[in-house]
Amino acid sequence: MPEQQPPHVSAPSRIRNLPTWLISRAYNRSHGLLNDGFAASGTGLRSYHYRLLAAIEEWGPIGQADLGRSTSVDRSDVVALLGDLEQLGLIQRTVNPNNRRRNIISITPAGHKQLQALDRVVDEIQEQVLAPLSQNERQQLTNLLSKLIDTH
Repeated sequence: MPEQQPPHVSAPSRIRNLPTWLISRAYNRSHGLLNDGFAASGTGLRSYHYRLLAAIEEWGPIGQADLGRSTSVDRSDVVALLGDLEQLGLIQRTVNPNNRRRNIISITPAGHKQLQALDRVVDEIQEQVLAPLSQNERQQLTNLLSKLIDTH
């Protein structure tokens, strides 16, 4: 019996319309575009760096451990990522006066400027990912995804 060639579709029909499959495909596409966007920025920064900078700017000076927990970045990764940001002069680590074994992280003026540049990269990627959707559909998608994430 000759080998049958698969049709030119994204997945077998039994999984093609499963929400979990579609979510993972959308994630892969958006994640790839974000990685490409960050790479094209020439900063050497990635989405984890962006997430940490955004959190530090929004929440103000914060303990390193609290930052990791609040952003869902593993403790061991936080140390390395903050090292990258500190080396670039985007954040500053100071010793917590209440517990000298802990660090307080704050964003520098250069960090604010870099975050704004990365915001533009992220905005462009959002537009690419959501281009097929109307404004109402974009809001609906955001609401539905938030609902899925907020379910415990």
